[in-house]
Amino acid sequence: MACWREDDHLYIHGARQSRLVLALQAVDASVCITHLDGLVFARAAFRHSMNYRSVVIHGRFASVAEPVAKARAMTAFIEHLSPGRSAVARPPSPAELAATTILRLPLHEAAAKIRDGGPVDQNEDVSLAVWTGVIPCRAQFLAAQPAADGDGLPVPSLPVGAAP
Repeated sequence: MACWREDDHLYIHGARQSRLVLALQAVDASVCITHLDGLVFARAAFRHSMNYRSVVIHGRFASVAEPVAKARAMTAFIEHLSPGRSAVARPPSPAELAATTILRLPLHEAAAKIRDGGPVDQNEDVSLAVWTGVIPCRAQFLAAQPAADGDGLPVPSLPVGAAP
């Protein structure tokens, strides 16, 4: 599910009648987000690990129902995906907004964890002739693939920090 952060809230959106969207409004929830940065190989298989960044957020989702706030949240989502895109793409129609639920979760109860670095071998394993190190992993945006009925307009901006 797509999510974005705005100020001190995590936002998600989904279909108005989605079972998940309805359930998230009725109970406390935990959201876990992890970004894999690399595989870490030690000399002993038990010591293999991963480099990552992760967060767990706990709380109660609330619906963003007021029309102006809902439209503003959708604009923030589009800007998260592609800065400047909301200025050129057609905004959601009233019917599209009505069919969509936007939920927000305060970031008051959140814990982040990062694992970064190389393998941690035990002293007795250091003499083993086994490759050790990190194989980095990254998600990246590739070359844009225009729609068949596209009209040759420029490719939209990528999210902040994305490599073209």
